[in-house]
Amino acid sequence: MPRPHGFSYEHHTGGTVRITHHGRPTTTLNGSRAARFLAEVETSDPQLVMARWTGNYKRGNERTAREHPRNRG
Repeated sequence: MPRPHGFSYEHHTGGTVRITHHGRPTTTLNGSRAARFLAEVETSDPQLVMARWTGNYKRGNERTAREHPRNRG
């Protein structure tokens, strides 16, 4: 599975964090959620963290869905 790329974040005054993907806004975090995100992004791979926080990542069920009778050709 390819690694996520193209994510960036901006930390604004007042504790707001805006996450973008290829320049388009995806998520805005405020308060304690923003603080948790900033702590996590410092200790892990930032691209993976941002992909997870925005919901833009593989969930691991692609193979199961492909094998479902409804999705077979």
